[in-house]
Amino acid sequence: MDTAAPGHDSGSMQQSLAAAEFAPRTTYLNTASHGLHPARTTAALRAVVEQTADGSMDQLRWFEDVERARAAFGRLAGLPPEQVATGSTVAVHASLIAGSLPPGAEVLVAEGDFSSVINPFTMRGDLVVRIAPLAELAESVRPDTALVAVSAVQSADGRVADLEAVAAAARAHGARTLVDTTQSTGWLPLDHNLFDYTVCGAYKWLLCPRGTSFLTVPEDGGDLRPLHAGWIAGEHPWDSCYGPVTELARSARRFDEAPAFLPYVGAAASLSLIEELGQERVGAHDRALAARFRSGALELGLRPVPGDSAVAAVPGLGEAAEQVEKAGVRVAVRAGSLRAAFHLYNTAEDVDRLLDALAGVTPAR
Repeated sequence: MDTAAPGHDSGSMQQSLAAAEFAPRTTYLNTASHGLHPARTTAALRAVVEQTADGSMDQLRWFEDVERARAAFGRLAGLPPEQVATGSTVAVHASLIAGSLPPGAEVLVAEGDFSSVINPFTMRGDLVVRIAPLAELAESVRPDTALVAVSAVQSADGRVADLEAVAAAARAHGARTLVDTTQSTGWLPLDHNLFDYTVCGAYKWLLCPRGTSFLTVPEDGGDLRPLHAGWIAGEHPWDSCYGPVTELARSARRFDEAPAFLPYVGAAASLSLIEELGQERVGAHDRALAARFRSGALELGLRPVPGDSAVAAVPGLGEAAEQVEKAGVRVAVRAGSLRAAFHLYNTAEDVDRLLDALAGVTPAR
C-alpha cells in the first residue's frame, strides 16, 4: 500500500504488513464476492480445526473471540459493542428487521439492490415494498414510509449511495433506515450513527470467514423484536440454557444468533488486521487502484460505471470474464457486467494485468 501521509513511512510499513499476510497464487480482483484470508486468520482456523479433532477445544475461549470480533466491528462502525449483534448472514439480520415491522408497513428499497436486503421484506407478504432508482431514493421517501433499506455500495456495479441524503429524508418523514455495509465496511468508513440499523456480511472486505455477519442497532434496540432469541440471548447465558429465557440481554446481544465458533475465531483475527491498517488508508489504496482501472478501461474504448468506488464494473463485458480468467485474473460477472474489486492485497501491476487481458475486447450490445 502506497498511501502514506507526507513525512511518514507508514505507507511502506502498511505495505509490508499486507505482503506478510497474503500470498495469492493468482491476480485476485474479486473481493466483492469473497475476501482473502490473512495468514493470521488461516493459522487461527487451522488451530481450531485441530482442537475440534483432538478434543482439546475450549468453548469459553471461543466465546471470548466472539466478543473480540463484536468489539472490533463496533470500533470500525464507531459504535460501542453493546449496539452490535452477531449472526451468520445479512438475510437473517434483515429478516429480523422485517419480522419486527407491523402489517402494512411500507419499505422503500433501491432498484436492483442485493436480494438479501430486499427479499426478507417481500417474503413477509403483508408489507408494502416500494422500489425506486438508487439516485432517486432520498426524494422517494414519503410520510407513510416506515423503513428505507439500501446497500451503501451496490454489489452489481459499485455505485455508492448518497446515504446522508437518504438518512436526512428518512428522519424528516419519521422513517427508520437500514443500510447494508457488506460492500463498504473495510474500505469506506461510514458514520453508523446516521442510521437506525446496519448489517454487514464480513466475509468480503473485512476478510472474515463466511458465516460472520454483524447487525448494529440503536442504543434502545429500536423497534426490533428478538424473534430468534435462544439461550445465548440471555443476560446470563449459562443460566438460560433450559426453559424460557427469563431475562434477555440488556444489549444488542439479545439479537445474537448462537455463534458459529470457527468463523468468529477467524473474524477476530481478520478484524485485527483491518484495524491495524485503518479503513481510511485501505480505502485510499483501493479507490486509487479502481480509478487506475477505470482510466485504463476508457483508453481501451470501454465504458466503466463512473464513480469513486473500490468496486468497478464494465457493462456488457461479462462474456470477457472467461478470457480474463485464462490470463490468470479472477473477476466476477454480475448483471451482465464484468466486475473487478480492488483491495489491500492488490497492486498497480494487478490492474495493468487486467487491462492487458481486456485489450481488444468489445462489449456486448
